Amino acid sequence: MALCLAVTFANSQDITIKRATGVIKIDGIMDDEAWLSADSAYDFQQFFPFDTSLAVSQTVARILYDDQYIYVLGVMQNREPDRKYVTPSLRRDFRGEANDSFSILIDAFQDNTNAALFGINPYGVRREGLISNGGSGEGSFSLDWDNKWYGEAKQYDGYWVAEMAIPFKTLRFSENQLQWNVNFYRIDSEFAERSTWSPISRNFPIINLATMRKMNWDEPTQKPGQNISLIPYIAAGQSKDFEEAGPSSGDFDMGLDLKYAVTPGLNLDLTVNPDFSQVEVDQQVTNLDRFEIFFPERRQFFLENADLFSNYGNRGTRPFFSRRIGVARDESTGQNVQNPIPAGVRLSGKINNNLRLGLLSMQAGDDETIGLPSYNYSVLTVQQKVFARSNINFLFVNKQTFEDEGSYDAINFSEKNRTLGVDYNLASADNFWNGKVFFHHSFDEIQGENPFATGFQLTYGVPKINVRLFSQVVGDGYNPEVGFVRRNDIRQVNSTTRYSFFPENSTIQRHGPGFDFDVVGNDEFGLLDWDVNLLYDINWKNSSRLSVRLRRQYTFLFSGFDPSGSGGLALPSDTEYTNNLIIARYNSDQRKKLFFDLSTRSGGYFNGTRINLEGSVTFRYQPLGFTSIDFAYNRIRLPDPYNDANLFLIGPRFDFTFTKKLFWTTFVQYNSQIENLNINSRLQWRFSPVSDFFLVYTDNYLATDEGGFIDIGQSKSRSLVFKLTYWLNL
Repeated sequence: MALCLAVTFANSQDITIKRATGVIKIDGIMDDEAWLSADSAYDFQQFFPFDTSLAVSQTVARILYDDQYIYVLGVMQNREPDRKYVTPSLRRDFRGEANDSFSILIDAFQDNTNAALFGINPYGVRREGLISNGGSGEGSFSLDWDNKWYGEAKQYDGYWVAEMAIPFKTLRFSENQLQWNVNFYRIDSEFAERSTWSPISRNFPIINLATMRKMNWDEPTQKPGQNISLIPYIAAGQSKDFEEAGPSSGDFDMGLDLKYAVTPGLNLDLTVNPDFSQVEVDQQVTNLDRFEIFFPERRQFFLENADLFSNYGNRGTRPFFSRRIGVARDESTGQNVQNPIPAGVRLSGKINNNLRLGLLSMQAGDDETIGLPSYNYSVLTVQQKVFARSNINFLFVNKQTFEDEGSYDAINFSEKNRTLGVDYNLASADNFWNGKVFFHHSFDEIQGENPFATGFQLTYGVPKINVRLFSQVVGDGYNPEVGFVRRNDIRQVNSTTRYSFFPENSTIQRHGPGFDFDVVGNDEFGLLDWDVNLLYDINWKNSSRLSVRLRRQYTFLFSGFDPSGSGGLALPSDTEYTNNLIIARYNSDQRKKLFFDLSTRSGGYFNGTRINLEGSVTFRYQPLGFTSIDFAYNRIRLPDPYNDANLFLIGPRFDFTFTKKLFWTTFVQYNSQIENLNINSRLQWRFSPVSDFFLVYTDNYLATDEGGFIDIGQSKSRSLVFKLTYWLNL
């Protein structure tokens, strides 16, 4: 029988966490008497579509603890008694503004910059993630982090209930703390309402950490005891390369990860022979760009405190990019090859409330077939909090081989490469001002001219106005080999200004115009690229969105380039092009079973035209999963003697979640640009928390476009692998 939990506390500005007086069973049923003594978080404030009133669908959260766990109870009321909830599937780590959910954000060090998120939906599907940079900016929220915790949910007439048990060993915190920062938020899909316990202005993300409230401990926090986790894996597979016409090859691998909490806030990760293959392949893209494409890191070893290592510089100019580790380049073919790693160690976390430390050292094996020596990758990063939410960061990256120069290809591979960097990250207490200033310097055996990158970014955001200014200089000799640099030898400045209207009686939640520009040049050629844009954005209350920009752009080619992406005749260097085009994106109402995203980038294209249509269409047969089709079409027309092109990329995806532990995903990708059809089918059984068995089949076929029909030829490569991981707490 469920207990009646009345809200009896007068102060809703903070919450007290008390020791549980009895046993709590995590089952989504409010029949544990311990909850009667728990303090309440109530009077949730509406965040979307408005942020000036209490939520219509109210939520009450309660919180307790014992020696092992923090317990969270959420009671989510509905406006209507009989309703259905939205979930994409039963797969862990769901995401999206249209999915019903209840989440808690925990900032144990009270820096309003980093936090852990634990969430659950009405079907009992869980998710956990890490928040960095105060919850603002691209990449500030990652669901790739996995850890052990427990949760269940049940649906009732007019409300649903969630219960969570979060182990202290899963969290990072200091001893003898009397307060933590927390917030709760809830998404109600039926009326597209999003609400938070601590009010957040709707021009910020809902995970913003600037305005979190206090959670007061009834006694100081204690060290949770020995905190060691072992995560062994075994993997085996069979593969065949049909293009090489050789025999099939079999592989067997095993390795071990160890996580040890040196202190409650500082974690040591050790890895022996890690499996750094991607269980799920990266999504292919049609590359019509002149520069390298950035793919995010998804390997578990690098994810905890990832921002401490990766958030230097900006997305296009990073002094450290962890995906460089475990991957080498065959200079004879230009292809990337996997580089085995015998061992690695990583120490990261909080020294105290204001100081964070990161140390990483990994040893990569050699590859005699391409003349690659064994390299050691070492990284030191330190972050010191200053003022309310800002911080100063120091980075040192060292890539070095200790082999004799005569034992490897010294023309293509250097003995050492180092990078030093300093960043200042600005985040005001009210979150109106955000930004950064950075300076990075690389060191090579043969030092090039201007081996540095420097820049700044400043953003001012209030509900109706958002202004962003950015500038950087990247020297020609700047060469962080363990980093990601999109362009060298440039000076760049860009800015975006947006104004928003918030109509009161309309189906539109927000709309407004904007203007931005981007200018890139250097001393040798002058202007290289520029564009100016008129923008207009519309957000509807049903969660659909439209963004349109009219662009005029200029491009100077300082080297030859084939814009058709087909390997045809390249446009000559030292030529320039000015074009007009339209860029638009529309996201439909994701609460519907059938929803879609569409985008286009069409108009003038170098010396010709381009018609582009990209997007995805998804049909959700909840809660068992969904089927989606990702697609990209580019119709490129160039004058003779340059190639025309019709480039297709089609990727059907079938995602079945039979239970919350058994999943089957099949992803098919046809890419006409590389004439390849890829099939990746993955069966996953989560037999224990954060412990999985994977069976993965991958096939690649030669595929050509014959008058609009895909002609599938012989298989180029095929593999079948399995992987078993088990998380063991000691």
